[in-house]
Amino acid sequence: MPEMMRAMVLEASRRKLVERKLEKPVAGDGQILIRVHVCAVCRTDLHVVDGDLSAPKLPLVPGHEVIGTVAALGAGVTAFAVGERVGVPWLGWTCGACHYCTSGRENLCEAARFTGYTLDGGFAEFMVADHRYCFAVPDCYSDIEAAPLMCAGLIGYRALRMAGAAQRIGLYGFGAAAHIIAQIARAQGRQIYAFTKPGDRKAQKFARSLGAGWAGGSDVTPPEALDAAIIFAPLGSLVPAALRAVEPGGTVVCAGIHMSDIPSFSYDLLWRERTLRSVANLTRNDGVEFLRVAPEANVKTSTHPYALGEVNQALEDLRQGRFEGAAVLVMS
Repeated sequence: MPEMMRAMVLEASRRKLVERKLEKPVAGDGQILIRVHVCAVCRTDLHVVDGDLSAPKLPLVPGHEVIGTVAALGAGVTAFAVGERVGVPWLGWTCGACHYCTSGRENLCEAARFTGYTLDGGFAEFMVADHRYCFAVPDCYSDIEAAPLMCAGLIGYRALRMAGAAQRIGLYGFGAAAHIIAQIARAQGRQIYAFTKPGDRKAQKFARSLGAGWAGGSDVTPPEALDAAIIFAPLGSLVPAALRAVEPGGTVVCAGIHMSDIPSFSYDLLWRERTLRSVANLTRNDGVEFLRVAPEANVKTSTHPYALGEVNQALEDLRQGRFEGAAVLVMS
């Protein structure tokens, strides 16, 4: 009899995950079998469940902010040992041979596979992952604390790097990613301006508690022009607002993997060498650098635990903005 495990599965009907008993996977060549301890819930999971990202493998076990321990090694794996704690991010595999992969831009690989989207992820008791795309987890973080670092932190950090040397940075949407990146930016001596849903004073208070020098609604003009803005909320309407907020020569970074349509705007918002750019996925080098920087910056994550079977509630709470920081599924 094969060993079985609990998993929350997205099936063809979509919109809601269902609990299933699945065969416990087996680590293939170059893979590790991971006993999942926790998995954070990301807004990208919402986009997958809601159909905004239209080509997942189905049925699918979502989840790509995984912390667990190595339970078994596939052939050829020497980088990890059984019992070692690892983290699994969104980027799960690349071809290694295309011109993107060979030029340090594996995040753009056309053949890339993604954890919890085209590969089964961490909303389960066990999963397998390519060992090359897993990270050692800093000891200073508990499992629950570390889980949001695997995507909210990693993608947020790449977005912050895309903002260059900007000193006055606006963060549009103060959720899981922004609350981590605000701490890193402040540790680097930068000024943070937090933009929330209009009237959301609770989120604005949360932002100030993490070092934001100013916090207000996304419909408000900041007290001074920004050097850069990072948009974490998946709302295309924020792009013109952010362009208005940055000074000439400034940069607006769209950090989400999905965004609603961007409304038309007059050229003068982009003129005078303002830059508008997106962020796609991450590279493994981003992960290594970020997981060194986060402890140095004393980053603390705000988390809200849910049991595995409560994943649909966690997704709905995320959709409705009912918590600050990140939801984390706890397997036990």
